[in-house]
Amino acid sequence: MAYDDLRSLLRALEREGDLKRIKTEVDPYLEVGEIVDRVQKSGGPALLFENVKGSAMPLAMNVFGTDRRLLKALGLTSYGEISEKIGGLLRPELPHGFVGVREAFGKLGAMAHVPPKKMKPGDAPVREVVLRGDDVDLDRLPALFTWPEDGGSFFNLGLTHTKDPETGVRNLGLYRLQRHDKRTIGMHWQIHKDSRNHYQTAARRGERLPVAIAFGCPPAVTYAATAPLPGDIDEYMFAGFVAGKRIEMVDCETVPLQVPAQAEVVLEGWLEPGETLPEGPFGDHTGFYTPQEPFPALTIDCVTTRRRPLLQSIVVGRPPTEDGPLGRATERFFLPLLKIIVPDVVDYHLPEAGGFHNCAIVSIDKKYPKHAQKTMHAVWGAHMMSLTKLIVVVDADCDVHDLHEVAWRALGNTDYGRDLTVVEGPVDHLDHASYQQFWGGKAGIDATRKLPEEGYARGWPDMVLSDPDTAERVTRRWKEYGL
Repeated sequence: MAYDDLRSLLRALEREGDLKRIKTEVDPYLEVGEIVDRVQKSGGPALLFENVKGSAMPLAMNVFGTDRRLLKALGLTSYGEISEKIGGLLRPELPHGFVGVREAFGKLGAMAHVPPKKMKPGDAPVREVVLRGDDVDLDRLPALFTWPEDGGSFFNLGLTHTKDPETGVRNLGLYRLQRHDKRTIGMHWQIHKDSRNHYQTAARRGERLPVAIAFGCPPAVTYAATAPLPGDIDEYMFAGFVAGKRIEMVDCETVPLQVPAQAEVVLEGWLEPGETLPEGPFGDHTGFYTPQEPFPALTIDCVTTRRRPLLQSIVVGRPPTEDGPLGRATERFFLPLLKIIVPDVVDYHLPEAGGFHNCAIVSIDKKYPKHAQKTMHAVWGAHMMSLTKLIVVVDADCDVHDLHEVAWRALGNTDYGRDLTVVEGPVDHLDHASYQQFWGGKAGIDATRKLPEEGYARGWPDMVLSDPDTAERVTRRWKEYGL
């Protein structure tokens, strides 16, 4: 099962030699970012900075920086474990016989422990210390100034809690947070995000919006905040599903929201309609700076923490970064759901170099003319896949995770006069390549074998493959060759 809190995961990583304590003083202005970026790109350990200049608490970094650590944090041996669980829950078959009935009840039993459970405030670790009003001082939290042209210091792993003012449906999201002063944080809510919708709904009603931001949460909760779930799917339900147990929640001190009882730090406040401040620039996960824009500014009225709390953050920038394992988890976890929405899909891959949304490589078992083009448009219609800028469709016998294999197919199997589809549609808020913000050009490449019905009359050639009998004989005799 997944770890209950951040500190128990850190202890386990330290026992395994996969966490390094840094006791010397480090500067959150550029120095921490440079250290973490080098360690992460070299596949190094998780880091615990115990003496961050100007801060009152330690800083945990690179905790999810490798697939092994993220899987360990979530209590998994492979990303396929969750894919199989999701696939099993989505299968529509009726049970057959006693074994089928038992399996069906097993699914229901697995879901029974998923909903979060409420803990009394006095029992919740994150409510051990409560600071209000003038006692709130965000400068005591280690915010990072990571890249030279950043517009300020940022918290990069604060989990933001809001709820729809009309429906009461809550949302858990991961957004960068710029520290403007001791009590003010900029909320970088992109145009396609649910929390932005909650804020706009509250503003339309002339109401302020309650917000709670939690740091150092249980790993399954932190992952769930990054997952591209539909707005009506509760992130805490999904976190419990991933973790294999119910997430413990507690009421906030000053706002009508709930947060993880095992979090390290929680910030609480109310967003007034129309109050914004310039936010950014920021060296983002695209590897480029995103420009300064006006975003809502949240005044923090209350901070609750554990005794001797620690903060968790990440460094984003030019890939690869800690975003990589988180993105790969999402890619694998949501394959069964994508297959339900787009049954044509055999497998897919979202390359980290494309920021996980700029490119999707999709394999299909091609059955009819223009099947690839049909799949492209279906994928563009699948929730947040609508932001994908490039879709490359390959045949089912292509390993979508082998980028050399994909490139060989895409570069060799394509007549760009017929096999290139260009459309316009929504793009990510952070996309700097589109000539105007929020929408731009997209492309689909049909790299599949072409059919006569598609106008290909030359007869598609066979791929060059070894003779099976010879290949088997060479394998058997390999040691004889002395190679």
